[in-house]
Amino acid sequence: MELIRAVDWSDDGAGVRILDQRALPASEAYRDLRTIDEVYEAIVTLAVRGAPAIGIAAAMGVTLALDGQETERLGARMKVGLAASRLRAARPTAVNLSWALQRMSSVAGQYRGDPRDLRGALTAEATLIRDEDRAMCRSIGERGATLIPDGARVLTHCNTGALATGGLGTALAAVYVAAQQGKRVEVYANETRPLLQGSRLTAWELERAGIPVTVLVDGAAASLMRDGKVDLCLVGADRIAVNGDVANKIGTYPLAIVAAHHGIPFYVAAPSSTFDPATPSGTEVGGLIEQRNADEVRCGFGRLTAPADAQVYNPAFDVTPAALITAIVSDRAVHRPPYRFDRAAGPPGEEATS
Repeated sequence: MELIRAVDWSDDGAGVRILDQRALPASEAYRDLRTIDEVYEAIVTLAVRGAPAIGIAAAMGVTLALDGQETERLGARMKVGLAASRLRAARPTAVNLSWALQRMSSVAGQYRGDPRDLRGALTAEATLIRDEDRAMCRSIGERGATLIPDGARVLTHCNTGALATGGLGTALAAVYVAAQQGKRVEVYANETRPLLQGSRLTAWELERAGIPVTVLVDGAAASLMRDGKVDLCLVGADRIAVNGDVANKIGTYPLAIVAAHHGIPFYVAAPSSTFDPATPSGTEVGGLIEQRNADEVRCGFGRLTAPADAQVYNPAFDVTPAALITAIVSDRAVHRPPYRFDRAAGPPGEEATS
């Protein structure tokens, strides 16, 4: 399959090129971002989205703070620090964002060369983050494909494919690899309200890849499971706590509850950069969950669908308890409960597999 480039360098290498996901599925429109403000706006408005893709975009975006004319290392580092602080505030729940920005800040902090060449060093680090993500996606896909039997009917939520990453995707990478292995796979995609990432994005890229996909309203998932039409659920994650609690797109938690009720495996797939050893449990994640603009619900896509002054509850994410998760697939392993992803245990690795 042809790889979708959701985020990459612009052709001249002086900017960040994104596939503007707000325009999908009507049009495949690319934008070149040239300033920190443009990268910030693209992340906040979900023109670029998905935890890994956000991290890559932010890492590349930091380089735009420098013009290669800097004469003092301290001044150059300050520019990088200010840019990283601004971009970190764009989507606080996604740990990949802060993880990628920390890597960029570390490069700037440790740099001892000519200040005019710092942008080149940062560009090399951002490119490495992108390339590592592509490799991680492939590894997640290969590990996740082992959980998908031939003829499987997979229910997914939001978008976890190439549009959300620098490579094949996370949860959808498992579907793509399974299909490449010759397995018959059918996907049910929750439309994922209020911004419809499932119907607009997941269905678009699965159709593009030639994989059968059916879109359903979020409220129909329980009935679909009751009717025996789902073999497994497969979703992504924006942050995974030490105890295995998972923050993901709003609507993931009820999906996990229903899957548990019907005895259906519920799998989470995410890169190792999504594991947060500084967050003990989902309780701590709750305070970071952003409330998005009420108009995404009141007049989504330009049409009034609720009273103009209606109060709106519009969290971007929810937290799924580890007890509801059958396994967590990373680029390092298929992790089984009991989960413990902390500094003492080191990064997620093969020893966590059972």
